[in-house]
Amino acid sequence: MTETFDADAWRRELETQREEKDRFFDEHRQSPIPPEERDDFDGLDYFDPDPDYRVTATVTVHDDPEPVTMDTTAGTEVRYLRELTLTFEVDGTEQELAAYRQEGDRQYFVPIRDKTTGQETYEGGRYMEFESDEDLTDGDEMTLDFNLAYSPFCAYSETFACPLPPEENWLDVAVRAGEKAP
Repeated sequence: MTETFDADAWRRELETQREEKDRFFDEHRQSPIPPEERDDFDGLDYFDPDPDYRVTATVTVHDDPEPVTMDTTAGTEVRYLRELTLTFEVDGTEQELAAYRQEGDRQYFVPIRDKTTGQETYEGGRYMEFESDEDLTDGDEMTLDFNLAYSPFCAYSETFACPLPPEENWLDVAVRAGEKAP
């Protein structure tokens, strides 16, 4: 059975999520915005929602996941396991991204750089995350929504150490979706 896509409902849900995130960044004590800067905070900057950046990705599962060491913004390293490869098209060009997990995590972590990185988006790259309710197998298809790409907390404060996207997750296209640079 194919899932029907309701663009209006999708856009409303995305805008609600963005409003909630802005409220968290503005008001919550765990906000990455330093307290002395919150009075001037008037919301995050986003690309307009664009369903063209909601793509279908084909999954390749790595049965014996390779460890990957990622550099962080603090000059340290963090270790992940490369568990999936996601193949998809953006602007008619086939692309691949690796999805990682740390041992014991349920969520997949997809750090990315693209042609907007350091210009329209945060210089350290952006992140996407997703969970799967069922075990993924080779050839499964899933929706990868770049409108959910976000800047890590280190984009707002140097007190955070954030993984930098490894070179295998550098896209050679511009992805004008999700959060813009702070």
